[in-house]
Amino acid sequence: MSRRLLVRASLRHLGGHPWLTALSLLGIALGVAVVVSIDLASGSALRAFERSTETVTGRATHQLVGGPQGLPDSLYRDLRLRPGAPVSAPVVEGHVRATRGDRRPLTVLGVDPFAEAPFRPYAQGGASGQASALLTEPGTVILPSATARLLGVKVGDFFEVRVGGLTRRLRVVSLITPPDERTARAMEGLLLTDISTAQEVLGRPGRLSRIDLKLDDEAALARLQEGLPVGVQVVRSATRGGTVDQMTRAFRTNLTALSMLALVVGMFLIYNTMTFSVVQRRGLLGRLRALGVTRGELFALVLGEAALLGAVGTAAGLLLGVLLGRGLVGLVTQTLNDLYFVVSVRRLSLEPLTLAKGVLLGLGATLSAALVPAWEAARSAPVTTMRRSTLEDVSRSRAPKLALLGLLVLGLGVGLLLLPTRALPPAYGGLFGVLLGTALLVPWTTERLSLLAAKPLGAAFGLLGRMAARGVRASLSRTAVALAALMVAVATTVGVGLMVASFRGTVATWLESSLLADVFVSPPSLLARRGDSTFVPGLVERLSATPGVASFSTVHVVKVSVDEVPTDLIAVAFPPNGPRPYRFKEGTPDTVWREMEAPDALLVSEPFSFHRNVRRGDTVRLATDHGPRDFRVVGVYFDYGSDVGTVLLPRETYNQHFEDRAVSGLALYAAPGQDVDALVARVLERAGDTQTLNVRPNRALREGSLEVFDRTFTITQVLRLLAIGVAFIGVLSALMALQLERAREFAVLRATGLTPGQLWGLVSLQTGLLGLLAGLFAVPLGVGLAAILVYVINQRSFGWTMQLALTPGILVQALALSLVAAALAGLYPAWRMARANPANALREE
Repeated sequence: MSRRLLVRASLRHLGGHPWLTALSLLGIALGVAVVVSIDLASGSALRAFERSTETVTGRATHQLVGGPQGLPDSLYRDLRLRPGAPVSAPVVEGHVRATRGDRRPLTVLGVDPFAEAPFRPYAQGGASGQASALLTEPGTVILPSATARLLGVKVGDFFEVRVGGLTRRLRVVSLITPPDERTARAMEGLLLTDISTAQEVLGRPGRLSRIDLKLDDEAALARLQEGLPVGVQVVRSATRGGTVDQMTRAFRTNLTALSMLALVVGMFLIYNTMTFSVVQRRGLLGRLRALGVTRGELFALVLGEAALLGAVGTAAGLLLGVLLGRGLVGLVTQTLNDLYFVVSVRRLSLEPLTLAKGVLLGLGATLSAALVPAWEAARSAPVTTMRRSTLEDVSRSRAPKLALLGLLVLGLGVGLLLLPTRALPPAYGGLFGVLLGTALLVPWTTERLSLLAAKPLGAAFGLLGRMAARGVRASLSRTAVALAALMVAVATTVGVGLMVASFRGTVATWLESSLLADVFVSPPSLLARRGDSTFVPGLVERLSATPGVASFSTVHVVKVSVDEVPTDLIAVAFPPNGPRPYRFKEGTPDTVWREMEAPDALLVSEPFSFHRNVRRGDTVRLATDHGPRDFRVVGVYFDYGSDVGTVLLPRETYNQHFEDRAVSGLALYAAPGQDVDALVARVLERAGDTQTLNVRPNRALREGSLEVFDRTFTITQVLRLLAIGVAFIGVLSALMALQLERAREFAVLRATGLTPGQLWGLVSLQTGLLGLLAGLFAVPLGVGLAAILVYVINQRSFGWTMQLALTPGILVQALALSLVAAALAGLYPAWRMARANPANALREE
């Protein structure tokens, strides 16, 4: 038979079922769009950070760095005066926020224009002769043209920025026009100024962030290290990018895995579509085989249809992914700012590799899902193919074998989850093994439950009830596939929903036990998770003496190097005989606090302990202002503020090893009978105009912390909603195809006296039963997925211990989703069949 005729027959079939074809295309497009949008959004944020880092770092090979306070600027002078001194340039770097225009974070880069040529030529030549203005006029800056547009300023204009609750006024003396678009993007948000202005703006008088170096070889590095002061280290510039990758790897991996779940659901949808496409044309395919069409031609026909659907759906998915990515990039950026580092992303980067991956995933998933239906269509003998009963007999006889295979795959998945490893790939392999194994159990379970449901449905609805239940079993080859697809989709939404709810509940409990003070005071920070701003000198003493304050404690959060990885160090000054709000995973409170009095003792958070493989009794080496020092771990405390990990020192111990005396946060304990709101008002009054502060009572801080938590999981909830959308489309297309494919059966029933109203009832009962079964299957599977996400995936990714919370609302939502989707899926077929002429339907057969 002519290949052209087969192609025309295939296209005619797709065109003859426009709703099913459209739903299939939408499902493929959504699956691809979720993966592409997440990849584009997270990739754009990280690439923007990397490019801006490369722009700020320039051509430096190494950097001189110090402790939390940086380096004294006298070190640069001493370095330049050394014989054979390497090429070097001082740098002061920090972040501010503009008070007008675009209010996203801006990077302040303070440099010496006369030392910049070997490192950042734009910082030397971009001033267009205005270097003298930077050096002689305070508060002057040079802006890239893109930054000027964002702020709405031009040369000569003044604008204000805020940093740590203080306002600074700056004047634009020149603009830089980057040579190309890539450099322009990397320099977006940059404020270029001289060393002294940057020190004044950022509140770091006499201090440098680092000294950039160009070293030719290891010998030059060795000579440099010989004369360095204690507490000064040489690090490679490339280390910074590697650190960022290490910090965000778990976050990016989990986003990718969640988006891949949507693609897996899409694959079930494609499998559904192609299976029903084959089932609907079994008679036609059998006749084609009888007329001489080969097995290979039929196989190619079905795969060709899948390829066409995949190509169109993938193209639509790429476009939708770009649109979704534009919205998601803001959520990803906000999460990175809340959890890791300051990053400002304004545009989505369309990376060809990401788009190519979307094409590969879309077409690959479609063709993979279509392989089994194509093989089924090609392998059967013509006579067998044309008999519908043969397929159902095979399906029922195959159900127990599939169930045994499902138990095997399920056991393999559980085995992968129980492997004593911290690697994520086996965990995700186990997760997908559980999904697949459970799906393989659906046919046998469906057959058993539909038999059990016949009696109660018969008692409630009479003959129509029994017919609905038996119809599910009689069409097992079609109903089992629809149920498996819906079960996986709904279970995914249940698992993710329960995971987020469990995490939120754990964090809420942790906040209640950790935030014991009545009022918390801190300068505004660009990072929600970590206060990177400090009080102006003398303000802490003034505020702690506010009438109505019984006692107080202070907190200072700084970055220190632990095994060359930047890590948050928390220095805490506890109130005398006051509460110490820490719960321990390792060590008892009495023992831990007694041992913390030693000058070499510290605490580590649970994520730090997990990622660094550090336990109570081990030692941790910190880079202090007096050189590297070993500290003994006396306890491991629960902490959900950082997935990277933190270390904690008493303030007295911190002061012994660091010259920094700043304070990041102040906790006030109200005197007995003191009204907390009145105390907040007095604290604000005492602060006056000295510094803008966040002064929040205990309740407000807890609520604010949970808002940050909810914000960081917004993208997860968006993915969950998208997965629900894919699930809804999947069940809609599957059940619509199931009912439409039964046109002749319904025509026979109509011809034997079934009224249109009874036909409506039969279809509604059957789709309702399918929805109920899918919901019942999805709930235990969703709980299992949640347990895997909570106890395995998140534990291995972030190191947090969480408690699984079974939220009734999410479980009820799963059942409702299944029932509503099934009910809606039955509306169109019931309406169409009720209006159809039985004679025409029989004649079509």
